[in-house]
Amino acid sequence: MRRAERLYALVDLLRGSRRPVSAARLSEEFEVSKRTIERDVQSLQLAGVPIYADYGASGGYSILREHSLPPLNLTVTESLAVLAGLGLLETSPYGAAARRARAKILAISKEDQLAPVDEALASMFVIDSQSPTDAAISLIPEAIAARRVVRLEYTSEDGATHTARDVEAMGLLRGGDAWLFVGWCRLRAGIRGFQLDRILRLEMTGEVFPERDPAVLDADLSRWSTRRLG
Repeated sequence: MRRAERLYALVDLLRGSRRPVSAARLSEEFEVSKRTIERDVQSLQLAGVPIYADYGASGGYSILREHSLPPLNLTVTESLAVLAGLGLLETSPYGAAARRARAKILAISKEDQLAPVDEALASMFVIDSQSPTDAAISLIPEAIAARRVVRLEYTSEDGATHTARDVEAMGLLRGGDAWLFVGWCRLRAGIRGFQLDRILRLEMTGEVFPERDPAVLDADLSRWSTRRLG
């Protein structure tokens, strides 16, 4: 990986992490020395990128989540991969953000790239489940990021029964053709996944729950073949 690509990737990794990332982990991720990572961070800071260090046992590098770098020059194939991936997020809680990102990608694409990309995208089709409710779309990402308890009304698969639940928002899971909201369900006292199109109502409370051991979620997800997106 060239240095310029590594710098972009470094910023993206820090923006996507909810916790500070240590130099040791970054050096493993990019297969370079810790000293190289420290130089990269220093170069980014000198360029005005808001990266700061947290010290201590759980410390590392963090970045202001709102910061972004100028776009990379993408090839036709890379543009196609990014746009297709954003298209798959249309019915996810990040659908609105995906549409905005798609518009930005198209805006910086070269004219000679647009025709082959449009032609390839037109040949791709997705069979999706029913779109989730507006409440699920707008509140779930914020609840996960802020570690909030949400109160939701959930329906059974046949629609016959409804249950009210308080859930500690922990993540999102793509399973088959559906997105699931994953969290600690206080009603069932365990990790549960809630299909977005079966959430009838969702309200984010003001309660911030204590962070649970990540091993609890990892143990539950180990029942399936899963991978993290970051």
